[in-house]
Amino acid sequence: MKNPPNRAFPTDSLMIEWRGGHSSKGGVSMAVRIVQLGSPRSSDEGLRIGTVRRPPRGVPKSEFASRNYYDVWLPNLAPSEQLLKAGRSAKDEADWRSFSKRYRSEMSRAENSRVLDLLAALSHQANFSVGCYCNDEQHCHRSVLRQLLAERGASLA
Repeated sequence: MKNPPNRAFPTDSLMIEWRGGHSSKGGVSMAVRIVQLGSPRSSDEGLRIGTVRRPPRGVPKSEFASRNYYDVWLPNLAPSEQLLKAGRSAKDEADWRSFSKRYRSEMSRAENSRVLDLLAALSHQANFSVGCYCNDEQHCHRSVLRQLLAERGASLA
């Protein structure tokens, strides 16, 4: 299989050069952060990935990154529309546990599992973040996403 040409991907304070192999930044620890989209970025956050079902309302696509929503949209890791509604209507811990179990089931599908494996591996080579819009991470799919990445050996910030 032919390797793609060398490409440089600028991020906030880090330039990652892809050469078809491993990259690092001279002994600096790399990690994935779990963030609320739209919140201020940390100086070493890197690429921000939106794991949401829909883009932010009322924000032009050209401003998603500059307004700290996301640089890349990855709806594959968002809960399904039906599950998202169930999560938003969770009234107690039993409802939340049900949501978490169902979200884990969705993420166990081969295409989603491979993306999680990729992100876990990349977390050892580059700084980046994943997130969604919810204010409370404890009752948001990103808390489960954090667990799933940790279970795959991701380096978490």
